[in-house]
Amino acid sequence: MAEFVLEIGTEEMPARFVPKLAAELKGAFTKLLDDAMLENDGVETYATPRRITAHIPALADSQRKEEETVTGPPVRIAYDEDGNLTKAGAGFAKTQGVEESALFSMDTGKGEYLAAKKVVGGGSASDILPELCIKAIESLSFPKKMRWGGYNFAFGRPVRWLLALLDENVVDFTIENLQSGRSTRGHRVMGHGPFSIENAASYFAVVKNDCKVIIDPEERKRMILEDGNRQAEALGGEVVWNDALLDEVANLVEYPRPLIGDIDELYLELPREVLLTSMQSHQKSFGVQGADGKLLAHFLTTLNLDPTDVQLVKKGWERVLKARLEDARFFWEADCKVDLNTWIKKLENVVFLGPLGSVGDKARRIEVLCTELAERIADKKKILPGEVQKYAEAGRLAKADLVSEMVIEFDSLQGKMGGIYAARAGKGEIVSQGIYEQYLPAGPETPVPSSLSGALVSMADKADTLAGCFGLGKKPTGANDPFALRRCALGIARIIMEHELDINLKDFLAAAQNAYSKDIKWKVAQDESLENLLEFFAQRLRALFIGQGFDTRAVDAAIGAGYDNVRTLKARLEALSAFTKEDDFEQAVLTFKRAANIIRKQGAEAGQTLTGAYDPELFQDEAETAFGTKLETVAPHFDELWEKDDFAGLLGLLRELRPSVDAFFDNVMVMCDDSDVRFNRLNLLKALVDRLGRLADFNALQV
Repeated sequence: MAEFVLEIGTEEMPARFVPKLAAELKGAFTKLLDDAMLENDGVETYATPRRITAHIPALADSQRKEEETVTGPPVRIAYDEDGNLTKAGAGFAKTQGVEESALFSMDTGKGEYLAAKKVVGGGSASDILPELCIKAIESLSFPKKMRWGGYNFAFGRPVRWLLALLDENVVDFTIENLQSGRSTRGHRVMGHGPFSIENAASYFAVVKNDCKVIIDPEERKRMILEDGNRQAEALGGEVVWNDALLDEVANLVEYPRPLIGDIDELYLELPREVLLTSMQSHQKSFGVQGADGKLLAHFLTTLNLDPTDVQLVKKGWERVLKARLEDARFFWEADCKVDLNTWIKKLENVVFLGPLGSVGDKARRIEVLCTELAERIADKKKILPGEVQKYAEAGRLAKADLVSEMVIEFDSLQGKMGGIYAARAGKGEIVSQGIYEQYLPAGPETPVPSSLSGALVSMADKADTLAGCFGLGKKPTGANDPFALRRCALGIARIIMEHELDINLKDFLAAAQNAYSKDIKWKVAQDESLENLLEFFAQRLRALFIGQGFDTRAVDAAIGAGYDNVRTLKARLEALSAFTKEDDFEQAVLTFKRAANIIRKQGAEAGQTLTGAYDPELFQDEAETAFGTKLETVAPHFDELWEKDDFAGLLGLLRELRPSVDAFFDNVMVMCDDSDVRFNRLNLLKALVDRLGRLADFNALQV
């Protein structure tokens, strides 16, 4: 086995490219080696802003050999009447490199064909790797590629060198003007190079010790965390880490050196969110907080070298950050002088979405929806009559901060600043929290609003956007979702489930449609748009639950039974999922599918509408009477368990019902000649199916 390393040296890549390129290079090399039949112990990849490296610690010296059967022309064409090879047969033998004696006929199912066995593989790794390197490099993708000089080769940034070693030998290949070799370059300041690498085994030591480059991104993150924490603890504080920013910073540098800087304490008067955003978004720095959670007059940044004059560099960072904080303080003071109603009026001049009016119109619709939502859940969530108006006010003020100076400068603070300004204006916790949390959840992994008001404003905002876009025919297609409608639907579903809101989804979406002005010219009729919306939610819920590991059959069965009550859907699915693992699951499903199929097939031919109301006086068979009696006995218990959301208990009732249902099918002819008896028996089954259909669509549970 040999050791192989490939390094692609470039000009500085954007931080967001770095981890993606490492992952792509690993995937490409893994597949290429597999296709080339080169055995290996796995591919490791690393990336910094200036290099992408693939490392194979153990690679076979040559391809593995495999025998394969190759078919050629039909036998009737391969041989003439005398049994001699024709040109077609001889050509096949020559192409495959085998003697005539090695040829044989093989029945392929389509007739007799000429065939040959040949051994493939056995090529040298050193001969195969050059082509694999070229293919791997060319496979790397970028949002936009660039060309440099007069060359045709395109890449994310100009490529400056290529290193490729198999043990101590150079893997020789050329891309445009670049020739692979054994030279690498180091840190631009601390170890420029070039440095010659003797063999693949010494690559990492040279890169770390001579080039002064930390090639592993995880090690760069660890260095930032450990040194940053150490410096913050020395000042009696702790770093306010942001995982996304930490990943970005680790991919901005090759030689991380954390440094604590100071800010003037007067800036601590700014809201925490403003301070952290100023540090993180503009300076890629982290805040430092004390044991009480309040920010200290310090920040942590990450240098890309060991400076000769630390204090000089520190003052430079402090000076730049001070300018940003001065801007933030100016915006804060300017905004604090403005009444919220002034911003509300300005929203009339901000367009929401073409035909859907202004953001002011949207704010009024959110107000209406928040009022309806609060009234619907008032009893179960103990919302006092006087508080409903507070939820409405949260909706009305939700978008006010969009025209504030702070949000115009720091758009990531939308909602948060509105909540802060509302709290300063004395609007109370319901209003301020509702505004502050309105954009949650921001994705499938982010939390939902913690407050009830935040939940209602978020739902109202998202439903308004969904209703408007679907009414204009702008539903997502494929991967195209410019208005983040999938995220809106998933956010509403998660909020309902996690806050246990007793909201009928269909009624809520219809209310969102009705909140729009009658003057809106829709491209899709309201009824059709509502059906599209409900189907869209079904798809999102299905993707959500399958992504959480639920069996696809159980998910389809639970959603197929209805999802208007999203609050209880997951609990019903969990019970159904457990039910599918029981020993008698398959037999129970077959029994109740049979009942559902009879209703579906014979109900339309019954001559009357089936209601589920049956007359025990028309029972003629002992099994029929037993079934009806059992159903009457179970019905009140079923309704009681349904009210308690005890779906496991409800599915348990199936075991009580199944013996009588099986006996009914074994002994009773449902489609008998007497129309009254036949209709009564269909209604008896209808009463069973109606109850079971609230639990699951048993036809989706294929067994």
